[in-house]
Amino acid sequence: MSNEAQQGRRATAVESNGVNPVPDAERRGKPRGLFAVWFAWNISILGISYGIFVFGLGLNVWQTIVAGTVGYLASSALVGILAVGGPRTGLPTLAQTRFAFGMKGNRIPAFFAYLSNMGWKVTIITLASTTGANLFAKLWPSVFATADGSSATFTIVLWFVLVLAVTMTVSVLGHELIMKVEVWISWVTGIMTVAFLGFMLPEIQWSHLGDTPAGGPLVFIGGIIMAMTLVGLGFLNYGGDFARYLPRHTPARGVIGWTVAGLSLPVVILLAIGALLVGGDPKLGAATASDPIGALTALLPMWFFVPFSIVIVVSLVSAAITGMYSSGLALMAVGVPLRRSVTTGINAVIIAAGAFYLLFISTSFLATFQSFLSLIAVMMGTMGGVQLVDFIRQRRMGWNTDMANPRGHGGRDGRWTAILSLIIGTVVGIGLVTSSDPNFRKITGFLLTEEGRTGVFASSGLGIVIAMVLGAALYAVLTFGLRLDPKPDYSLVTAGDAARREGRGEVPTPDAAGRS
Repeated sequence: MSNEAQQGRRATAVESNGVNPVPDAERRGKPRGLFAVWFAWNISILGISYGIFVFGLGLNVWQTIVAGTVGYLASSALVGILAVGGPRTGLPTLAQTRFAFGMKGNRIPAFFAYLSNMGWKVTIITLASTTGANLFAKLWPSVFATADGSSATFTIVLWFVLVLAVTMTVSVLGHELIMKVEVWISWVTGIMTVAFLGFMLPEIQWSHLGDTPAGGPLVFIGGIIMAMTLVGLGFLNYGGDFARYLPRHTPARGVIGWTVAGLSLPVVILLAIGALLVGGDPKLGAATASDPIGALTALLPMWFFVPFSIVIVVSLVSAAITGMYSSGLALMAVGVPLRRSVTTGINAVIIAAGAFYLLFISTSFLATFQSFLSLIAVMMGTMGGVQLVDFIRQRRMGWNTDMANPRGHGGRDGRWTAILSLIIGTVVGIGLVTSSDPNFRKITGFLLTEEGRTGVFASSGLGIVIAMVLGAALYAVLTFGLRLDPKPDYSLVTAGDAARREGRGEVPTPDAAGRS
C-alpha cells in the first residue's frame, strides 16, 4: 500500500493514543506542521476586538500596536517552550504536568484546565451557531428569520446541531485528521481575512490617529500584560497536545518557532487593525467591542458578506475542534478511566448543554461564566510557571516518562512542593485581579486598594502574570535551592516487571497507559 493511502487510512481512523506516551514508531511530521494548527485557531476577527481592549487601557494607537505585539510574542514563546515537552515525552501537556504535581496532585490543575477549556468551547460554538443563523436569516428572511429580522429559534438550533456534529466528528477521529484539516482551514481563512482587511482599511480615519494622547509607562506595561492574557497564556495547557507526535529529537527551535509564528502572526495583524479602527473612529471601536462580528461585517457588501460569514463559522469551528480534542485529553488527565473517543463524546454532551443554556435560556450566563474563566486563568498561569521551571528537572532526568506513572511505578501520588507553589501563586493572583461579576467580586481583589481595583493594574490582568512568576519562583527555590526533589519511585515495581521492561526496552505503564 502506498504511503499516501496509509496516511489517508490513519486520518479517517479513530486515534488510539490517549494520555500515554506516543510510541516512537508512531511519530511523524515536521515542526512546521504546528503552524497551521495555531494559525487556524487564532485567525478570527475576534482578534480585532483584542486590539480595541488593549487600546481601551489608555494607550494611543502606536503604543497599542507595540505593546500588543510584545505581549503576544512573549506569551506565545511560553506556549512554544512548553510544546517542546510533547516530542520529548510523547505526552499531552496535562499528562506531562504529572511530573511536577504527581499522579493525584495533578488532578487539581488538570480539572480547572478542563473547566477552562470547556467554557471557551461553549462560547465558541455558541458564537459559530449564531453567526451561521444570522447568515441564513439575512439571505432567506421569510424562512429563517422572525418578524423583526432576527434569527428564528429553529435556525439557531439547525446551525447548533451542524456545528456540534462537525466539531465532534473531527475531534473524535483525532490528531492526524486535525493536522490535515487545519492546513486547509488556515489557507481558506487566511486568504479571506486578507480580503476582509482590504474592506477595513478604507474605514480607518488616518487623519485622527494622533488625537489620542499617549499613556504612561505603567499603562504601556499593562497593555503588554493584557495582550499576554488575551492570547498566549490561555494556551499554556495545550502546547504539547499537538507536538507530541513529532519525532523525539525534533529540534526545540523548530517547535518553538513554528508555534510562535502560528499563534502570533494572525493576532498581531488583527490587533493592529483593531487599534487603527478605534484610534480613528471611537464610535466604531465601541460598537466593535460590544459586537465584533456584527459591527464589522455590517461594513461589508452582501456579495462578500456571505462567503466571509461562512469563513467566520469555519474559523470558529476550527478553534472548537482543537479545543474539543484537548478537552478529551484533559478529562483523561484528571483520571477518568475512559477512552479518548468516549471522553470527547462526553465533552460534546456537556458543551451542547452549556451552549443550549447560553443560546435559549440565560440572559446573564455569559458575563458570569467569562468572569469565572478569568479566575481559572490565574491558576492556569501559575501551573504554566511551575511546569516551565520543572522542564529543567525533567531534562536533567532524561525526560523519563516513568514520572507520569502512579506511585511506586516511577511517579508519585503528589509532590507538595509543586502543589504548595500552585496554591500560593493562585491565592495571591486572585487577590490581585478583579471581576465584573458581583458574586466573584467578593473573593477577588482583596490585596488591592480601592484605587487599585479600578486602575490599570486590575484591568490589565497583571495579577495573572504575578501569580505565574510567584509560583514559578517558589517552586524553583524549593526544588533547586532547597533540593526538595525526590527521585522516581519504583518501590512497587516487581523484579518480573523490571525484567520484562528491560527486555522490551519499554517503560511500564501500570495505569493502562491511558491508551484509548
